[in-house]
Amino acid sequence: MQDRRTVARTRILRNAEIISDRGMIVHCTLLDVNKFGARISFGSTRSISEAFELTFDNARTRRKCRVIWRTNTQLGVSFEGA
Repeated sequence: MQDRRTVARTRILRNAEIISDRGMIVHCTLLDVNKFGARISFGSTRSISEAFELTFDNARTRRKCRVIWRTNTQLGVSFEGA
């Protein structure tokens, strides 16, 4: 897959949580991040909607996300408003 980002991402390996619009929480792993988006890993991305909130700092902050690309086990997301 060709990397088309204009800003490099920082590799990180941190536990994170996705919060759906219905309040469902899904645990995941944050693989890399920059101010515009992130790459997230799961057992399966099948049940993850196209828009959600992401937290990776013990729920102190939430980032609104939109899915840009998807594989069976990973998502690439953009942060809304970034």
